[in-house]
Amino acid sequence: MTTGRIFNIQRYSLHDGNGIRTIVFLKGCHLRCRWCCNPESQRYEVETMENETIGRDITVAEVMAMVERDRHYYRRSGGGLTLSGGEALAQPDFAHALLQAAHESGIHTAIESTAIVGYGVIEKILPYLDEFLMDIKHMNAAKHKEFTSKENTIALENAKRIAQSSQKPVIARNEMTKQSRGFEGGQGQTELIIRVPVIPGFNATVQEITDIAKFAATLPGVKEIHLLPYHNFGEGKYTALGRSYPMGDVKPPPSEEMQGLKQAVENATKLRCRIGG
Repeated sequence: MTTGRIFNIQRYSLHDGNGIRTIVFLKGCHLRCRWCCNPESQRYEVETMENETIGRDITVAEVMAMVERDRHYYRRSGGGLTLSGGEALAQPDFAHALLQAAHESGIHTAIESTAIVGYGVIEKILPYLDEFLMDIKHMNAAKHKEFTSKENTIALENAKRIAQSSQKPVIARNEMTKQSRGFEGGQGQTELIIRVPVIPGFNATVQEITDIAKFAATLPGVKEIHLLPYHNFGEGKYTALGRSYPMGDVKPPPSEEMQGLKQAVENATKLRCRIGG
């Protein structure tokens, strides 16, 4: 009966992991990134946005009942369940229970996270996690803090530890579940993929993106990096919440600039690089 607080569940998503996915957005975040497109996710408290209540409490069983509806889509596409936010690991017990329930049901699991938490929180979920989509926003601690409210030291250290602990212990599953429902998840390792939000004025230069890519290339087992171009689609949400938009009139990076950054990553490393997540 583990309960957590979410603000959305999105079905049939083609983002934040492989295949067709159900994304559960948890409320609460440790950071306050200037470019955040989900400001309604930042605070754990239930909020009102243009007369709409944002945030509701839900049990793991209730979430899994919704996730199970699309099992056949996961099987055909290689998809599954993704936890996002906010910062999903800001609710560690709920995140752990959700990932464990999905994993033991044979559903592929992923999490989108900044990993700015104690490593003990991460270590607890790794046995139930197939894919870790980790944001690395900058290599400079001071600049990271200026734009997000916290330094990046713990995130970089956690990236190293996640990469070094890729082999998961065997977790027993219900044999009847595997036979009757099919088994898609649990390949024995957590794949770590690095994702970089590309933000003009913060890190959208060849040098800064290359520095992140070179760090990612040192992580054992990491083969892929995603560049996520800044967009201002969330601007209206700030107005609806009675807040000012921190990015002002900053424009998204043009496609040719993104292609140049992608080429810079490929020139500097052997990582597979793609634009978008």
